[in-house]
Formats: sequence, structure tokens, C-alpha cells
Amino acid sequence: MNIAELQKKLLIAARAEVPDDRVPYAFEKRVMALLASRPVADKWVLWTRRLWQAAASSAAIALLLGAWVLLNSTVSSNSTDLAQNFENTLLASVDQSDQAQ
Repeated sequence: MNIAELQKKLLIAARAEVPDDRVPYAFEKRVMALLASRPVADKWVLWTRRLWQAAASSAAIALLLGAWVLLNSTVSSNSTDLAQNFENTLLASVDQSDQAQ
């Protein structure tokens, strides 16, 4: 459909319509003034607020986990050293190749 022709038809129909007396005087101006007086939501403020909330919750989780680790750490004499286990695992294939010869 032709946009220009549709616009002409709509303007003719709007001009032919008699204004209604039930609408208060300057109603549209009051509505537009009310809309203009509302503060515009700033996207950066919303992002900043959410990031601070995320930082606070992350810090709380880190503190809780740190306290849990400190309170539940039991040092026993039977525990083996992790570094020694790691080294034994890495050198296991070297030791096996030496034994095969």
C-alpha cells in the first residue's frame, strides 16, 4: 500500500471528525508536561548498582569459604605432601621406561 496515499486518507478522516467536548482543556499539554517531569532512567546507574551488589555478594562468599577452610583444616601426620605426589606422578613414566631396559 502507498504510504503517502494512506497518510492523505488518514488526514482527511481526522479533519472530518468533530472534536469531542468531554476532553478537558489542554489535557494533552498536562500529560506531556507530566511525562517530561519524570526522571530519565540512566542505564549506567543501573549497571553500577548491580555490579556493586555482585561485588558485595562475591566478597561475602569469599569470606564464608575462607572461614570454612580455616575452621575445618585438620593437620594430620599421616597426610602426604601434595608436591611429592605430583612429582611422583610426573616421574612415574620415566621410572617405568628405565625399568624396561
